[in-house]
Amino acid sequence: MSLSWLALLACGYGGPMLPPAAAIGASTGDLLVTMRFAPDEPREFIEMLRTAIEVLAHHEGFIAARIGRAVDDASLVLVNVRWNSVGSYRRALSAYEVKVAVIPLLSSAIDEDTAFEIVHVRDEQGSFDFIGSRAADADVVGLGEAAASHVPPA
Repeated sequence: MSLSWLALLACGYGGPMLPPAAAIGASTGDLLVTMRFAPDEPREFIEMLRTAIEVLAHHEGFIAARIGRAVDDASLVLVNVRWNSVGSYRRALSAYEVKVAVIPLLSSAIDEDTAFEIVHVRDEQGSFDFIGSRAADADVVGLGEAAASHVPPA
């Protein structure tokens, strides 16, 4: 099962983590941040994740979070946090209290992509597609590269 599909399953799509398709805004989907961990002491680690989520929950744009454990491997832990945008997620990560209380814990996550835009929802009320917020040239222009031959200073 791919991680992007795992991310949708972990967030409980069609359940309390996502509103019915008809209630979602037309221009953009939310951001799902899904991280997997393989801690030495899963029960203690889950308690630390609860504390980290409490810190994140006080930031603008936080919608919900879930912690899960793999059915077939109780040592594998997943946390899924839903934000209203990429920007709110990034602003939360830059806050001092998050850098102190959350980032050290999250840095122990399995090294893989963690942030996913919701691009499609299907539930009992129907289906909905999202435009997304990625730039049209996001796959062409890399970090530190100009999107045009001349970019005037800000």
